[in-house]
Amino acid sequence: MTAGAQGTAEDGFRGWREAAREALYGPDGFYRRPGAGPAGHFRTSVHASPLYARAVARLLCRVDEALGGPPALDFVDMAAGRGELVTGVLGALPADVSARVRPYAVELAARPPGLDDRIVWRDEPPEGVTGLLFANEWLDNVPVDVAEADASGTPRYVLVRADGAERLGHPVAGPDADWLERWWPLPPEEGLRAEIGLPRDRAWTAAVGTLTRGAAVAVDYAHTAGARPGRHGRTPPAVPGEQRPGRLRPRPRRGRGGRGADRAGRPR
Repeated sequence: MTAGAQGTAEDGFRGWREAAREALYGPDGFYRRPGAGPAGHFRTSVHASPLYARAVARLLCRVDEALGGPPALDFVDMAAGRGELVTGVLGALPADVSARVRPYAVELAARPPGLDDRIVWRDEPPEGVTGLLFANEWLDNVPVDVAEADASGTPRYVLVRADGAERLGHPVAGPDADWLERWWPLPPEEGLRAEIGLPRDRAWTAAVGTLTRGAAVAVDYAHTAGARPGRHGRTPPAVPGEQRPGRLRPRPRRGRGGRGADRAGRPR
């Protein structure tokens, strides 16, 4: 838990990062519940058309060619849901590449029945990847804390209760404050909000750090640092556990493998 992003045991308030983590990934969290999974509630590009998996398969083939056709070619599907993307990619690969591919699905939910036996189901990406790590709409679901400018313009942690009620906590401090200052500085205007994206940066750095050779690609929604959105209560308040929380989404990131990457933090 982030220092300052918490209330007391009596009032039931806590930071949005902790609340979102429980709502999404807790024992009865949105992404861990049995059934159809995310596809039963909303669609991403993975679910919209088989063309997406075919495009990712072509990208994997390009990575394979750039690597000189290694004996074992890894494909790591981050936040794999029910395995839809990795299954589609396997079905779209040419026979010579398919024979060498090692597919991994990284997901906290239980392995669904009927999945291709070749797919290795894990809750964290494997180490020493040679190939392609692909994260489709994963980073926007890495829980983060929310900051809001108070009447004096000071960014404070936003605390939330199980019924959706919110209040402001302590001023944002430490590495969180440093991240805000660099990446999402809040003008001193009461009510403006920002998501503190440091946990997402750390999660992506850790994921890229698993690559020995190859490429890492994150596909997500985007806004630039110079055009960050804010909020003055124009959208309905989110209630932890009742919906997939909307995100002020980070800029897409790309990375190439290398052991020099900072390994701080692990994807959760």
